Amino acid sequence: MTYDHHKRWRPASRKGDVCGYTLDGKTCERRGAHYCEPRADRVVAFFAELLVHPAGALANTKFVLASWQEHEIIRPLFGEVHWSEQWGRYVRRYSRATIVMARKNGKSALLSGIALYMLCGDGEESAEVYGAAATIRQAGKVFEPCRKMMLKSPLLAARLEHVKAARRIVDERTGSHYEVIPADADNELGHSPHCFILDEVLSQPDDSLWQAMRTGTGARTQPLMLAITTETSQQYSFGAEFIDEADRVLEDPKRAPHHFAFVRKTPRTPDELERLHRLFPGRPDLPVSLDWTDEANWAWSNPALGTFLSVQSLREEAKEALGDRKALNAFLQFRLNQRVSEVSRWIAMDLWDMNTGELAPNPGWIAGRLEGQRCWGGLDLSSKLDLTAWCLYFPGGELVWRFWAPQSVAPILDKFTDGKFSEWAEDGWVTLTDGDTIDYDTIYDDIETDHHLYKIIDATYDKWCGEPVRQALTKRTRMKMVESDTTFTRMTPPMSEFMRGLKAREYAHFGNPVARWMADNLECKSPRDDPDRVRPVKPSRDKTGKRIDGMPAAFFAIDGGLRGLPTPSIYESQGMSL
Repeated sequence: MTYDHHKRWRPASRKGDVCGYTLDGKTCERRGAHYCEPRADRVVAFFAELLVHPAGALANTKFVLASWQEHEIIRPLFGEVHWSEQWGRYVRRYSRATIVMARKNGKSALLSGIALYMLCGDGEESAEVYGAAATIRQAGKVFEPCRKMMLKSPLLAARLEHVKAARRIVDERTGSHYEVIPADADNELGHSPHCFILDEVLSQPDDSLWQAMRTGTGARTQPLMLAITTETSQQYSFGAEFIDEADRVLEDPKRAPHHFAFVRKTPRTPDELERLHRLFPGRPDLPVSLDWTDEANWAWSNPALGTFLSVQSLREEAKEALGDRKALNAFLQFRLNQRVSEVSRWIAMDLWDMNTGELAPNPGWIAGRLEGQRCWGGLDLSSKLDLTAWCLYFPGGELVWRFWAPQSVAPILDKFTDGKFSEWAEDGWVTLTDGDTIDYDTIYDDIETDHHLYKIIDATYDKWCGEPVRQALTKRTRMKMVESDTTFTRMTPPMSEFMRGLKAREYAHFGNPVARWMADNLECKSPRDDPDRVRPVKPSRDKTGKRIDGMPAAFFAIDGGLRGLPTPSIYESQGMSL
């Protein structure tokens, strides 16, 4: 693919003298706002002649920029200049840059190279270069490759010093430094950044850190505020606003001539696909359809695909995503760079139905099949005005529920189930108690019945329901009660195990219609602070008209199963009796 950088849109300005910038015998003779090739050559040469790749398949080889890195990011970002009346010379046109692309496309190495150039290659005295992310650990993912590049370059290693305790690289010759800072705007006032690099904008709660740094650049002749990110999962957030603005600038650069935007997102709608082909006519790497499984649509959001990004790894992730909603959302967001909701439906109903086992005609039929067997219990109590769920999980994968609700709730839930909720109650799948509030004595009676019917090893309950419920059940049954909650930490293990078991068809829910309704309503959330972490999930309870109580109850019961059977006493293990 060929590039003509002189055809890029720029403000029509003839201000200023002839540029005259010279590098290796090449002099720029242009004037006004223009693309200065020797300036761009300088940065490209800095990468190729001084830096090596810090990791991966290209580790320890010269950092020769890939074509897309060179011509679509580095050359326009550093080569576009305009005349500054204030400084009486040509300066970079772009003071702000936003790069939006999928993960694992070499952004950390690219950012590290830019940071080193801005530290000691840009000709700025007392340059302050900062890297930040949601956490020091995340920001360190840019700093660490930077440190490795410095140490592996004889010239840079001789010139720069790494101050390990401060996570700082210092250039004594110019009085400049590069360091990692926390994402705490209150403590980051007073800086005068020549360059500020913000990694993973989607993890920032607001624009306070960005603005704190931006307002400190006024004394610099050609500062650079650079943000790089993957698409966010939150529609209304600082990250979404940031990315949307870059999209607008890409479509209309006149909107903000100082803002460089490199945005690579796989389209989600026909309109987005049409827009992409309109903005980049004739590009061979453009998506050809909206089919996320088509490998022909992966290259646009993954420009490194086939070089230092493995095609096979994407194939494997795409295959996993076919039967797993959480994996699908992760693939769409982090691999195809699409915006997905932070809250998403979690269980595919075809997967749920594959785990029916025998279809039970009524709840009593199930009890007759499992009587006397060991199991674990899970209890999710609602307020007195809503549904409460109890679930038993058996080692063979059987799941058995009880549901209770006040009579007054039935008409409300009928509206959201096409009248089925009352039918489920008539068929015995839900127990309705008289009045407007739930009758806890009925719940205690039914759980006590199950205690005599099955061998319940322990029962895990949501601590929200409080101590009185635990005391009442313990007094009636002498069951071991284990406290839990629906936080990411407590929900992740049983939910992960549940999804694994669903895929392996290890469960039997006997076609419980109430549980199926709740499984279809179930949504999961994932933390947004660090995309590299395993995405824990927990039930979302904030959808009016939808109920999911049976699912947390099942996860509590499965959590008991993960703890395993109690250790037998010496009398049991040796066949002795008291």
